[in-house]
Amino acid sequence: MHTEHDWITTPITEDLLRGALELEHTEHGILPHRLPSWARAQCADGQLAMAESQPSGVRLVLRTRATVLELDTLPTKRVYAGAPPRPDGVYDLLVDGRLADQARVTGGNTLTIDMTAGTAETRSGPAGTVRFTDLPDDIKDVEIWLPHNETTELVALRTDAPVEPVPDQGRKVWLHHGSSISHGSDAASPTTTWPALAASLGGVELVNLGFGGSALLDPFTARTMRDTPADLISVKIGINLVNADLMRLRAFGPAVHGFLDTIREGHPATPLLVVSPTFCLIHEDTPGPAVPDFSLVGEGKLQFLAAGDPAERASGKLTLNVIRDELARIVAQRAADDPNLYYLDGRELYGETDFAELPLPDQIHPDAATHRRIGERFAALAFAPDGPFTTP
Repeated sequence: MHTEHDWITTPITEDLLRGALELEHTEHGILPHRLPSWARAQCADGQLAMAESQPSGVRLVLRTRATVLELDTLPTKRVYAGAPPRPDGVYDLLVDGRLADQARVTGGNTLTIDMTAGTAETRSGPAGTVRFTDLPDDIKDVEIWLPHNETTELVALRTDAPVEPVPDQGRKVWLHHGSSISHGSDAASPTTTWPALAASLGGVELVNLGFGGSALLDPFTARTMRDTPADLISVKIGINLVNADLMRLRAFGPAVHGFLDTIREGHPATPLLVVSPTFCLIHEDTPGPAVPDFSLVGEGKLQFLAAGDPAERASGKLTLNVIRDELARIVAQRAADDPNLYYLDGRELYGETDFAELPLPDQIHPDAATHRRIGERFAALAFAPDGPFTTP
């Protein structure tokens, strides 16, 4: 910490955070969660635990005239055995809604994942500090968006002037659930994941329940969405069910109905948009599971292959085209009695033509440019004057 300022340390409390559903008090500080503890207790999957603790869409929001701001954090960084180190996560600073600066925190804990052995090991490390300087010397609204792909414990917040929560500005709350693509995958920064971009363009407050590898129609996720206040809701369903080879067609339809039924228990008339998978060549007509291809991992390139057999569709194995057809049928059936239920074919966000122009680097996840395209298209479709998210 720099001593030339008269620092004010402000406790990090719920009224300064948006996008998190629960705050855990740890020995170091505050750990934002995107699933509540009761939901986390119903699933022992390490992938979900890692994904929901990565604060995609979570941001500190405060009003201040401070010109300097420091945030101590303890990140947990992922390392994949045999692959080059991943870049440190990005913190985006917004001042009055505009990107003003970016920073990274080095150090922290390290989670080493060996995809070949199926093991993971955590090594402890030190906290670090992100520092933003030369902010305008006037009253302003400041947002610090936490790295979407690093579990981040918040240790201390210091400023050279008092801070206060930003009052409710009456913006609608958009609650979204999806896979790693919604989580942020290979977006450039937390405000450039496709949901964050779409929320900015639509002028709404985002609660992002995109969980890498974990959009699996889990009942606890549906109950979480049921109980979370929201003005607009969307669910993006499909890719994880295929690449995890989790269920067959017989189970899929009732599971979708049950998921939507549960959401409707808490939000009976809220606009609800069901989004089918974006284009993914390896799984369009080939079932999962998806398996990693390690042949280029030494060069920092991890790719995925579809290990299923297209002939297995006859026995009920899921592909993206099968899922799209079933989702369109289910939404059409339910919409007869639910006028606020809508369907969007994910290929309108990213389709085969887009794949030819902006291929998926690992065959599943979009890169930064593709996130921007998907976010802009979603905003143009969902928030259009006649779109599902435009209500009186």
